Amino acid sequence: MTERNIQVQSLDRGAVEDEAVEIVERKGLGHPDSICDGIAEHVCERLAREYIDRVGEVLHFNTDETQLVAGTAAPAFGGGEVVDPIYILVVGRATSHYVDDDGTEYHIPVESLALEAARDYLREHFPNLDLETDVVVDVKLGEGSGDLQEVFVEDGPAVPMANDTSFGVGHAPLTETERIVYETEQSLNGPYGDANPAVGEDVKVMGKREGDHIDLTVAAALVDAHVEDLEAYKAEVEAVREHVHDLAADYTDRRVTVHVNTADDYDSGSIYLTTTGTSAEQGDDGSVGRGNRANGLITPNRSMSMEATSGKNPVNHIGKIYNLVSTEIAESVVADVDGIRDLRVRLLSQIGRPIDQPHVADVHVVTEDGLDVSDVEADVEAIVDDELAAITDVTQRVIDGELDTF
Repeated sequence: MTERNIQVQSLDRGAVEDEAVEIVERKGLGHPDSICDGIAEHVCERLAREYIDRVGEVLHFNTDETQLVAGTAAPAFGGGEVVDPIYILVVGRATSHYVDDDGTEYHIPVESLALEAARDYLREHFPNLDLETDVVVDVKLGEGSGDLQEVFVEDGPAVPMANDTSFGVGHAPLTETERIVYETEQSLNGPYGDANPAVGEDVKVMGKREGDHIDLTVAAALVDAHVEDLEAYKAEVEAVREHVHDLAADYTDRRVTVHVNTADDYDSGSIYLTTTGTSAEQGDDGSVGRGNRANGLITPNRSMSMEATSGKNPVNHIGKIYNLVSTEIAESVVADVDGIRDLRVRLLSQIGRPIDQPHVADVHVVTEDGLDVSDVEADVEAIVDDELAAITDVTQRVIDGELDTF
């Protein structure tokens, strides 16, 4: 054993891939909850960089309470309009006044910086959203907590102290259903969406596997300016269905059925047509932490943390760091240790304890037939120890935007 409290044992179930029923969800880029996650994290990155540029260190802040109140719209074939704008409130805490050891005072315009970052994020990711008329962005950041600022200053500990007694959870490898659900949204909001502007950013994918049959239910907001009539709408829906079906075949030999926009009623004209490409224009509110976990999925067959990852300070906020690190540990172990079919990592912090010294690092594994946990225990433990030793690298990777949080 190392000085860290690392435990490796058998998982108290079989591999998720072998379970009779599996459910997986991903809320896409334009889902109201994901919009809040994305804005909160973009503001987090901007504030962290600004603190480093101005005072040389990241000061205390959190922006993980961002909220979205839906607007109203009147979509129409060929182009409709937003009637009442979407309202977004960036909420949190941020240090705006700082005095260093030499007595130099710094005043950081945190609310202006947050507002600029939020609008930059919307501008980059939502081309159908008119920032002048379709959305109102507001910022309310209280002052950062003075007693928490000391873990961020230059002469503080090399390894920050945990801000809370909390935990993070990660797992690997992804099942076929998990991979398909994730890649479906990434494609529709990536190469497929780029080539087909009628597909908006609000894409939600729900996967259900019963035995060897995978059902995918896709909700894809279509953009009215790129859809001229009902027949064109139907053609777009069918094209999405075919694309997702073909994509799934790259990841599984199981039978796959794809359903797209199942709430549509063509006879009554009730269809998923939007003006902005997101349901936030028409009644769907959003909040940080209500959607995808840190690995980009919602997985009820797995253990999950309820912590919001996006917007939390990347220096010592366990709700962010341990969810990101536990996922990376799980992926590293599965990549480097043969014979592991399923793996769960749970990292528990203790407030005031160095973040590289969790109260416990609890690793549960499902091994292949003929392989015992004791055969891989030492290798698993060594990888966990190495990843924890390098935990502070996560901070800069978050600031640089290298790690996804939703």
